[in-house]
Amino acid sequence: MMQSLYTASTGMLGMQTQIDTTANNIANVNTIGFKKSRAEFADLMYHVMEYAGTSTSDTTKSPTGIEVGLGVRPTAINKIFSEGSLKQTDNQLDMAITGQGFFKMELPDGTEAYSRNGAFKIDSNGTVVNSDGYVLTPQIVIPPDAINISIGTDGTVSVVQAGQTQASVIGQITTTNFINPAGLHSLGDNLYIDTDSSGQPVEGTPGIDGLGVIRQGFVELSNVELVVELTDLITGQRAYDANSKVITTSDEMLQTVNGLKR
Repeated sequence: MMQSLYTASTGMLGMQTQIDTTANNIANVNTIGFKKSRAEFADLMYHVMEYAGTSTSDTTKSPTGIEVGLGVRPTAINKIFSEGSLKQTDNQLDMAITGQGFFKMELPDGTEAYSRNGAFKIDSNGTVVNSDGYVLTPQIVIPPDAINISIGTDGTVSVVQAGQTQASVIGQITTTNFINPAGLHSLGDNLYIDTDSSGQPVEGTPGIDGLGVIRQGFVELSNVELVVELTDLITGQRAYDANSKVITTSDEMLQTVNGLKR
């Protein structure tokens, strides 16, 4: 059996991974806080028929070997945590992080998750939550008579209550960073949890020790660039077509061999 059949099939499977990754990026182009992914590949092992440096005579050696590659394999789908553009919303509870860091959320089972999506709301108790009702931690509770909410670049939350003219500090928003954000595990819903690869979470005050600052009244858009993604989609499709052509050509060669005795 011709090895090219199997080699080309690995190429088709690899390009399918590339297209699936690109499709997910494009689907989330308008998702607040979404971070794009990039498929990465490596060549498979080689069938060595002759090693480089093999003696060809008493005084000469082969300058190159004879090695036939056996295809390609996906090695990683890397999450790219570059910053997206900021969009002004003028919503007092919308927040964007300019720089490094994540908002820490508490899931219903008590698990700590992390997100770049700063489109927050308040629930019936006045607690600041995300769109799914997961609580922002440290917990911030807005008084029911608050008429203005102010969030500083360092995460300080102040409110002006009815009948007052001075703002009162009611809480402090912290952000969390990781030494390797690409190692975070994606849960969906713009949420991540830490893993052994991401390193331990480092929580701190925004604007200090390398953490980004908070911008009230803004949200961070997806960092997906449609032009790049559409280009990747085209190149992935063309590579998929080329690999399928290799299989067709190999099949035609086998048909020729099978017809030699006619």
